[in-house]
Amino acid sequence: MYLAERWKDFEILDAGGGNKLERWGDVTLLRPDPQAVWPMDRVPPCDAVYHRSSTGGGKWEFFRPLPDSWKIRYRDLCFVVRPTGFKHTGLFPEQAVNWDWMRERIASRVQAGGAVRVLNLFGYTGGATCACLKAGAEVVHVDAAKGMIAWAKDNVAASGLADAPVRFFVDDCVKLVRRELRRGKRYEGILMDPPSYGRGPSGEMWKIEEQLYPLVADCAGLLSDEPLFFLINSYTTGLAPQVLKNVLSVALPGGEAEADELGLPIRRGGLVLPCGASGRWTR
Repeated sequence: MYLAERWKDFEILDAGGGNKLERWGDVTLLRPDPQAVWPMDRVPPCDAVYHRSSTGGGKWEFFRPLPDSWKIRYRDLCFVVRPTGFKHTGLFPEQAVNWDWMRERIASRVQAGGAVRVLNLFGYTGGATCACLKAGAEVVHVDAAKGMIAWAKDNVAASGLADAPVRFFVDDCVKLVRRELRRGKRYEGILMDPPSYGRGPSGEMWKIEEQLYPLVADCAGLLSDEPLFFLINSYTTGLAPQVLKNVLSVALPGGEAEADELGLPIRRGGLVLPCGASGRWTR
């Protein structure tokens, strides 16, 4: 398991009964998590609880006044977090283990005098973008949602990277990759965090089981002659880590592929909460 265990500003205090109790800085939140099927002994006091609705979505119940947003740190990075109407906070802490993995590879190339360009597809609020920029890479960040791009820009600025070489695109990832292929663009690192289902800014449909492999195969043509990594993240239920390894192995022959679950430590009882999966490829 790829375990994100270096956090100081975030931790899972407890989990069970379909929920997880988290600390985000000095704020504690109770949010649903379908992986936490074992019981929780008791629900301790917290600052806010997200209640699911039987008709879809849900809402927050606050037990003390909270700011609209606040900041937490991971190593030398800083992120803006806020409770959203869809239970999320704008950050997936388990991805920190992948940030470290990419940073190590980027920094080694940069320290040796090489340039590194990274393509971040389905980039969300830019956690990985900040990590790659901090290591010395140039990043192209793509997401179909304007709001996520704005949030990513806030995170880049909060991490002291406002002058770093990053370009943001509100675009359909499939279409952008095909344009980059026509333009002859090349990248040393590519990462993607595709949703199970989704729509592009012009209504383009995405279904991961049907479109993941063709997208990865197209992206293979964007890798430079000296690539560093290719990373796929998945939170799709039923899509096993081995599937990600197989996709990478077939689309990118000549390298080494591996895949595993992502996890976060739980303070109570020394348990680990599984949080999706990642497939990693290196040459």
